[in-house]
Amino acid sequence: MKTYPAFAPSRRGFLRSLVGGSAMFPGLVAELLAQDGGTAAAADPLLPRAPHFAPKAKRVIFLYMSGGVSHVDSWDPKPRLFADAGKTVAVDEFQGRKGDFKMFAKRPQWDFAPHGRCGTEVSALFPHMAGCVDDLCVIRSMRSDHTNHYEATLGMHTGSFTFGRPSIGSWVSYGLGTENRNLPSFVVIAPKTPYAGGQVWASDFLPGAHQGTLVVPGAEPVANLRRRASSGLLQELELGAMAAMDRRHLARRAGDPLLEARMKSFETAFGMQMELPDVFDLSRESDATLALYGLERGSTKGFAWQCLVARRLAERGVRFVELIDVGSSDNWDAHGDMMTHVPLAKNVDQAVAGLLRDLKQRGMLDDTLVVWTTEFGRTPFNATADHKGREHHHWVFSSWLAGAGVRAGTVYGASDDHGIRVGRDEVHVHDFHATILHLMGLDHERHTYRHTGRDYRLTDVAGQVVKGILA
Repeated sequence: MKTYPAFAPSRRGFLRSLVGGSAMFPGLVAELLAQDGGTAAAADPLLPRAPHFAPKAKRVIFLYMSGGVSHVDSWDPKPRLFADAGKTVAVDEFQGRKGDFKMFAKRPQWDFAPHGRCGTEVSALFPHMAGCVDDLCVIRSMRSDHTNHYEATLGMHTGSFTFGRPSIGSWVSYGLGTENRNLPSFVVIAPKTPYAGGQVWASDFLPGAHQGTLVVPGAEPVANLRRRASSGLLQELELGAMAAMDRRHLARRAGDPLLEARMKSFETAFGMQMELPDVFDLSRESDATLALYGLERGSTKGFAWQCLVARRLAERGVRFVELIDVGSSDNWDAHGDMMTHVPLAKNVDQAVAGLLRDLKQRGMLDDTLVVWTTEFGRTPFNATADHKGREHHHWVFSSWLAGAGVRAGTVYGASDDHGIRVGRDEVHVHDFHATILHLMGLDHERHTYRHTGRDYRLTDVAGQVVKGILA
């Protein structure tokens, strides 16, 4: 696999690099507010760091389906739910309200069938991903703490269901730094704003360099990548004057880590200006590769473009890439009709399968962790027997992992007979996060950051590594 050297600008290159600062706002410049005791990490927070122990994965591609994918219509087959459709079930909570509720079991919309050598059952909703089950560990016993989109999305990304905290991508960046100083260590590709907004990729109290850089599919995925000056010569003259003033300013404040950090952020921004356009240029990808993802040549739309760009970022050393398929509306939130899952599944199914196959044939799946998840599932029941949709359901849902260090071709955990609650081997969101960090070589209990007199961590005061998922 091609490697990319660390950013090491010449004097001429450094002067030119200052133009890039605007491309990284508000993320990298926010690091000026970070207080880290004047250490080298404060001056250069993206320096590569050693993990706690030998990692299985070097990077993560985190695939997030916004709105709540129905587990009983996708990854969790429930024969009893088919057989008992229309019959009453009793639950003690409905959409966050406590009480005694009589509900009606709702038949899954799609049939399930075994796939691959392992025989994992997947519904007809995801025919392409079903063909990849020999590389997946499907978790059928996920549990979250909240039934609202905002809180559940916040929890899945930050480990906190109530307050803003650093995103999991920021925690990985903070723990390991970057392999390529020309690119951010954490990138989020999203066509629209998700639930919880920018908190999904925020660094919060971690140094701002670890905040995710947002990429929006389209003609200009990242703003301000193009030179604004009318010519290269004019830009160099402008930047030369700026650099001279910066040097005088720094000389009067020798050893100020915040000023040094700002200059480092400009270097990374310039690196983005030089390298990101190449990442987004898919013209040299083969027809076979585009077909694998289901991407039409020249298109910048859909999850296929996001997945292919994610592979190109991963092979250039970006530590954490998150892909969000849709925004806070027109998503998997199928209250009215489960058939709204059809176009959403079509958007992601072949693209995700193509990503897995592409990584595998390039030898990258061996050291890349691929995560597929949503914020919660959907109720296996509803208030009326003939209701076409499903409501929010955080008691149990499904996710999967693939790649580095994952026990491939397996199913972990189970829901009960109707898919209402966890039946065995619960995996709470904290456990999910602890396991991801573990695969990256980070001990979730030791991976902390002191803020306002307290040591914080992604898993708060909970979480266990799910050893049954590990190869």
